Amino acid sequence: MSSTSVQYDAIVSRCQDIFQQKNNDYGPSWRLFRPSSLTDQILIKAQRIRNIESTGKNHVGDSITGEFLGIVNYSLMAIIQLRFPVADQDEPNSQLLNQYYSDTINETKALMMLKNSDYGEVWREMRISSLTDMILVKLARIKQIEDNLGVTKASEGADANYQDIINYAIFALIRSSEPI
Repeated sequence: MSSTSVQYDAIVSRCQDIFQQKNNDYGPSWRLFRPSSLTDQILIKAQRIRNIESTGKNHVGDSITGEFLGIVNYSLMAIIQLRFPVADQDEPNSQLLNQYYSDTINETKALMMLKNSDYGEVWREMRISSLTDMILVKLARIKQIEDNLGVTKASEGADANYQDIINYAIFALIRSSEPI
């Protein structure tokens, strides 16, 4: 599992670099999104990946890799929005947002390592398209949780589902970088 940790960290580094660059370009404008809007942004990316996987056609030309990286970042943003809702004043600066990002991804990686130990890295035998489908299922669950105003009776909340989405997207990125 040490190679998984190294591969995971390399992808997170790419994602965090993109996050920081976009925050430099746009500021924290993404903080205007409600969590449900971030869910929909992730849905757009996941559905585009599924369409390309199903049809083999990529008319826009943006890479599937870029879409999975975007899924990671939008999911992290959604968790941050859930945990640190936008206030009318005292908006966190970029340094604090980067800290929220780091803390959230570290917690998400720790969860992945625990689950990975239990499941024996079975994701390495899965098709990338199955990981895409799992992301779409998690999004459907989050949308239902959002429609229920965050109330669940027997299930994890939206934040746990976003963490699973992050890990599935990173698994897909790892799988796509390895020889078949």
